[in-house]
Amino acid sequence: MNSKHFMLIILSILCLDVQAQQVFSNNKYPLVDFRPPLDIVPPALAGSFGELRANHFHSGMDYRTNQREGYPVYAIADGYISRLRVQNSGFGLALYINHPNGYTSVYGHLQRFNGKIGQQVKSVQYQKKSYEIDEFPNALLIPVRKGDVIAYTGNTGSSGGPHLHFEIRDTKTEATINPQLFGLEIPDNIPPVIYSMYVYRLNKKPFNESIPKQYFQVSGASGNYRLNSVSTINLSGEVGFGIVATDRHNGASGLNGVYSIELELDGQRIFTSALERFSFENSKAINSHIDYPTYLNTKRSIQKSFVDPGNPLQIYSNLVNNGRITFTDGKLHQLQYTVTDGKGNKSTLAFKVQADSKAVIDPPEAPAGSSLYAFSNVNEFNTPDLKVILPKGTLYNDLNFQYKKLTRPAGNAYSAIHQIHNNLTPLHTGFEIWIKADSSLSKYQDKALIVNSGRGSQGGYYENGYVKAKPRTFGSYLIAIDTIAPVITPVNISNGKNMNGLSKMSFKIRDNMSGIKSFNGYIDGKWVLMEFDTKTASLWHSFDESTGPGKHSFELLLSDMKENTRKYSITFYK
Repeated sequence: MNSKHFMLIILSILCLDVQAQQVFSNNKYPLVDFRPPLDIVPPALAGSFGELRANHFHSGMDYRTNQREGYPVYAIADGYISRLRVQNSGFGLALYINHPNGYTSVYGHLQRFNGKIGQQVKSVQYQKKSYEIDEFPNALLIPVRKGDVIAYTGNTGSSGGPHLHFEIRDTKTEATINPQLFGLEIPDNIPPVIYSMYVYRLNKKPFNESIPKQYFQVSGASGNYRLNSVSTINLSGEVGFGIVATDRHNGASGLNGVYSIELELDGQRIFTSALERFSFENSKAINSHIDYPTYLNTKRSIQKSFVDPGNPLQIYSNLVNNGRITFTDGKLHQLQYTVTDGKGNKSTLAFKVQADSKAVIDPPEAPAGSSLYAFSNVNEFNTPDLKVILPKGTLYNDLNFQYKKLTRPAGNAYSAIHQIHNNLTPLHTGFEIWIKADSSLSKYQDKALIVNSGRGSQGGYYENGYVKAKPRTFGSYLIAIDTIAPVITPVNISNGKNMNGLSKMSFKIRDNMSGIKSFNGYIDGKWVLMEFDTKTASLWHSFDESTGPGKHSFELLLSDMKENTRKYSITFYK
């Protein structure tokens, strides 16, 4: 092969890469700057970017690690450690690397850091006397080179099993971006699967749980799908559509999310959603993107193909009337869904709609006694013993707000139960609630908080006769108090025990209501690092060279959010 032919082949490959990238985005991303974060071949995902999760879009890719911990994690390019984070939940142990090309890579649920990084993290923890840290080192402190081992895979934080959570972010905006746009390949020639389609009879009404909807079963395979029971749907008035679809890749794939959904009406695109990137502050708007009432009731994720007016997500394009379609012309219309995965594999669902004036299904009228709250306003509801404040940006749609006061329950209750609308309406930012306290609360004011009907704490504080909190969802709320200290249960240690040969002392901790606020351990009067895993309620201290042979005292102090404290004191031997 001569050099001219060789260059033509290289140029062709580069052109194919660029064309493939254009399937996903009009933006240009570097395709060769980054290496994979793991050396496991072939790579496989337990979760894809933008996958639908409870209350959020998945912000990265979850690399499978063969149900094991301890695989080396590599820096995907030159850069420097820009953030060191340790959390009880969330990402657990996590690293952030800033790269010269304007992007930041993120590695979460790590088992441990490499030696140098681990020493720096431990130094900060002892300096701050805190297990949880969130540090931003300067660019000169921990430089890394492409391919350096920076950490090892694990299962820390809110992880549901061993894997690596990996992200690429825009360094300036911190928006998270689909890593597959950067040439990080996942073997995949399998198109998405379309399970079902729904029609919502909107007729100029805000979307809510009362909007009539019709279910249509879908059949097909290999990218070609059709409606099962009908070839043509008769509709009248304003409607919206929704779809249930998932994706898999080659090999050991989880049930992943799709990249884009496109809806065409008579050959014109009227709706596109594409999970190229999103901002974390908008991730909760997944509850506007999906049919939230159906998700709560059935755990089925229907992705709506019409956009609520208060939805702040920037994942939509080609919108015509926000995806709402009016069928009043008596004509036959051709519609088609095109669903695409992160590799560009596509599935289609084509169907027909006959505009038929007889096929009318109207939404129900607003409930009697409800108050209409505009999504674009600050809204307040007041009674003599309650105030509810919905800040602007809380609602995705106009709301027919409902309220009911229920009888004060027996037991730990210092107010009536206040039923604030219902939990089927999603909220973006939560809301403020002030509940007037009974006079009997006077001696427990510093222990007061607001709980839901299931006795789940919403936090809160007492001020000027009210207990105030900021719940994230509508529901039923009342005032309670927390006067009970957290509980400490030793696992492998007791007073006078010889701990020689054991690498750590372990405990289980729990709190009955307001939640654990802080834990601090002391050996021979000096603060020592206690590590905590929220999902297992496990707390432990790993012995190091500072605890030598002989007799030692140990003290553990535990506090909850209402400053109830528990103390555990023993002596032990090494």
